Amino acid sequence: MLRGLMQGRPLLISSLIEYADAYHGDTEIVTRTVEGPIHRTTYRAAHRRARQLANALGRLGVKPGDRVATLAWNTYRHFEIYYAVSGMGAVCHTVNPRLFPPQIDYIVNHAADRILFLDLTFVDLVEKLAPALASVERFVIMTDRAHMPKTALEGALCYEDLIAGESDAFAWPLFDEMTASSLCYTSGTTGNPKGVLYAHRSTLLHSYAACMTDVLGLSARDSVLVIVPLFHANAWGLPYAAPLAGAKLVFPGYKLDGQSVHELLEAEKVTFTAGVPTVWLMLLEHLAKTGAALPHLERLVCGGSAMPRAMIETFETKYDVRSIHAWGMTEMSPLGTLGTLKAKHAGLAKDRQIDIQVKQGRGVFGVEMKIVGDDKNELPHDGKAFGDLLVRGPWICSAYFRENKPAVDADGWFATGDVATLDADGYMQITDRSKDVIKSGGEWISSIDLENAAVGHPKVKEACVIGVRHPKWDERPLLLVVPVEGAAPTRDELVDYLRDKVVKWWLPDDVVLVKELPHTATGKLLKAKLREEYKDYVLPTAG
Repeated sequence: MLRGLMQGRPLLISSLIEYADAYHGDTEIVTRTVEGPIHRTTYRAAHRRARQLANALGRLGVKPGDRVATLAWNTYRHFEIYYAVSGMGAVCHTVNPRLFPPQIDYIVNHAADRILFLDLTFVDLVEKLAPALASVERFVIMTDRAHMPKTALEGALCYEDLIAGESDAFAWPLFDEMTASSLCYTSGTTGNPKGVLYAHRSTLLHSYAACMTDVLGLSARDSVLVIVPLFHANAWGLPYAAPLAGAKLVFPGYKLDGQSVHELLEAEKVTFTAGVPTVWLMLLEHLAKTGAALPHLERLVCGGSAMPRAMIETFETKYDVRSIHAWGMTEMSPLGTLGTLKAKHAGLAKDRQIDIQVKQGRGVFGVEMKIVGDDKNELPHDGKAFGDLLVRGPWICSAYFRENKPAVDADGWFATGDVATLDADGYMQITDRSKDVIKSGGEWISSIDLENAAVGHPKVKEACVIGVRHPKWDERPLLLVVPVEGAAPTRDELVDYLRDKVVKWWLPDDVVLVKELPHTATGKLLKAKLREEYKDYVLPTAG
């Protein structure tokens, strides 16, 4: 083959912060700090401090390939660590603080992290964990001298002291773009969490794709509130895509209640935000209670779990905010699909448009998708046939960290664990996780579709559907409902509400009202726990 005569500059994460400094240096990065006050900085200052931190890490003995962990919220310091660690050739390992302590022990030791950066809120937790963190040599508390706590962590360093004496003269090294850049672990809902090791190349390609108009559509005119955690799949790529676009960044710290989120949306004139449904539910509750509006917010991306139709309708019709479904996985960096409309949908009535928006969206360029049946043969893209969803592409993992086997089949396809449909326009819709689908009389019932229909009821705050054993049908659906405050919907009331929304044989056999539902560390319903809790539940139809 004839090779092209183009420059071979590697695609490296450091180039993103260099670009943001050069062309958007005065664009703000705003943080609601863990200490309390709002902090303001710029891309130029963040770049300077990232170089100082890189020098400090070098002085502490960090070498290319070493893992440096964070246990931290969304703040400007966490953002600086992202770029300092990856830029110098080390690996930024973001640890999810919502995991159970034994899981945190496991992943820090599995990653062999040498240094652990932690926010003030996690000092007590890390003090308890420290004896089990065999690989960690130094702890750095992400605060200034005035707020530095007394701690039992031996030799703990203060973040601001660490970088204060360092020069900002640091030349980001050039190296192979396939070099590992960051490490995220899955939630570990079945077995131990697994490590997904991203590369500089995959991260840069993902960032380019994220900025496309029909994906996140970021620009230098946007103000971006990063609700999705920096410790969850690299905050869906926003810490990389925003500097590439030159967008203003707003970090909420640890306060994600409706009032706190609304304050930042208003004060920072946020035009774009992204997060999971539980956060948007709290925001809507605050708006309904106070009568507040969203005059600046233009679009909102929701992922992690399905966004109920009622929520999409409320944001669109009451607040004029475009709701966009997103789907992906830690293993996919994580973006796979975005639910933006096509030109031919512009003339549709709002209800018809929302019919499309409730789907998880169209594949992003760079992500191939297909659905297969039990026989592994590909199924048609007709929006009706559903099967196991497989993906492949340049920012999708090929193997898990420290596992000596591929995570893909012989043709490079990764099995997502989701059951889905694909229509002729490429819109994908998750019908269930393969382990959550309810098999009744040889037919499948989508727990997700039932849940989304149930939360449309005005007395339902949150809903979950699980399969319960049935002597005749193998499994039948049980609907678990968290009612809105002061409400107590009856079984008949909820079943009657669902009658014109799902086929008759999908209707739940029983309804149970609960105070709360368990969630995973990433905000998804923990159905495995519920199935165990209700494994001996006797349905009224079982007799």
